[in-house]
Amino acid sequence: MMKKNDLEKASSHAWIRDIIEEDRIDSCYLVREKSQGTTRNGKPFLTLTLSDRTGEIPAVVWEKAEEFSSLFVEGEAVVVAGLASSYRGRLQVTVSALKRPEKEPDSSLFCETSPMDPARMMRSLKEVLRGVSDPHLRALVDRFLSDRKFTALLKNAPAAKNFHHSYLGGLLEHTLSVCEMAVQIARHYPRLNGDLLVVSAFLHDIGKIREFTSPPNIEYTDEGRLIGHLVSGVEMLNEKLEGIKSFPADLAIRLKHLILSHHGQFDFGSPKEPAFLEAFALNFVDDIDAKISGLGRFMERDRREGAWTEFHRLFRRYLLKGDIVPPEKGSEEEMVKISSEQASLF
Repeated sequence: MMKKNDLEKASSHAWIRDIIEEDRIDSCYLVREKSQGTTRNGKPFLTLTLSDRTGEIPAVVWEKAEEFSSLFVEGEAVVVAGLASSYRGRLQVTVSALKRPEKEPDSSLFCETSPMDPARMMRSLKEVLRGVSDPHLRALVDRFLSDRKFTALLKNAPAAKNFHHSYLGGLLEHTLSVCEMAVQIARHYPRLNGDLLVVSAFLHDIGKIREFTSPPNIEYTDEGRLIGHLVSGVEMLNEKLEGIKSFPADLAIRLKHLILSHHGQFDFGSPKEPAFLEAFALNFVDDIDAKISGLGRFMERDRREGAWTEFHRLFRRYLLKGDIVPPEKGSEEEMVKISSEQASLF
């Protein structure tokens, strides 16, 4: 059992991604989730989700649960002492001591950032948008990009609270990715209005600037909870349209529909379902980028032993995280032989 004064000893931060079984932990973490329960014997306990910029790990407090619980709330940082162990194939920390940090911890411990450089992403986004030829849409894009406050917020905002791109620069990373895919989709399907699709890809999530607080503790703002980023995005669009003379009314309505419908279904929060081709395309590219990013990150951070991840609550399934094993040299030669034999049949 770790002694109480262990909490007072200075030690280097134990990054969550590096924690393995039998590691003794004595570091500061952000509490993402906190819940209190009772054992069959009526004894209170705490379950926590601890995080730093490298990941998350579950933790359990069996002793002094009520006393420790009174020290902090969700979203606050705590100094944790404990032992890492495996429970049902999942790594967790059994907490032996816990306290509030004596001084404000360095926010860089908790602020996960995009792996991509924000300045480079912004240059790439501007390069994509320079391809917009429609003069009205071009003027609209320029109104947004010339707004220094908007671009500064776009560089730092997260794209979500939990699932995808939920880190500093995540919104810009997601926006750039969706814009780049929109360009490719428009080239593949000439019947699509490429300018409209690309500009809607740029604008589809701008309301998230107002929907979320900044990391490390990403939460919904009042506007985010009461209105949501779809409606906020339309309001931001209206603000920019007011400064553009003779912007076509039907084009403005289409842009608003693209923002409002990009979640695709009523069940997913869209007040409108896609009603024209560009709206369908935007929904699909937005969805695939969110899923590939979110699920990929979940699989990379999974600590479960074996080829399968732990159960994904949102998607209600286990995910296969193992790579395809490349064939041995002999097998490769055999496949070439089989392929040549099959080719001779035609």
